[in-house]
Amino acid sequence: MKRIIGAAVAGVLAFSGIYALAASLTVSSNTLGAGTSVVSSCTADTLTVGYGTLTYSASVPGYTLTTVTITDNTAAPNWAKCEGLAYKVTLEGATNNQMVETTGTVPAALGTTKGSFFTTPVFAAQNASLVTGVAVVIGG
Repeated sequence: MKRIIGAAVAGVLAFSGIYALAASLTVSSNTLGAGTSVVSSCTADTLTVGYGTLTYSASVPGYTLTTVTITDNTAAPNWAKCEGLAYKVTLEGATNNQMVETTGTVPAALGTTKGSFFTTPVFAAQNASLVTGVAVVIGG
């Protein structure tokens, strides 16, 4: 009986120590840890993601895509703080698995007219019908 009580006490102590350690983890825009943090954006505008020109491939069979276009359809886009920042675009398939990822730098002088955009570099052709989502990170 003493061994059971001793094991229970040891378990409680170990768990409380781990819980205290996890509670002390923090997260910010420059660190990774447990928690959440509000991170400022390079623009308050809503950006949309579209696929580049689809090409039919008999070997797939189906349509494939090789680029993604990121567009700002705000009346007066504000790309200024985003220009020169690194970006990463990830195409996701079923169960959120990563199909392909491409990186680059937001180009300078995108303009301030509605519909201004940039296109990612060409990546390996992906079956368009298998793409279920896209993730974009600018400045990360």
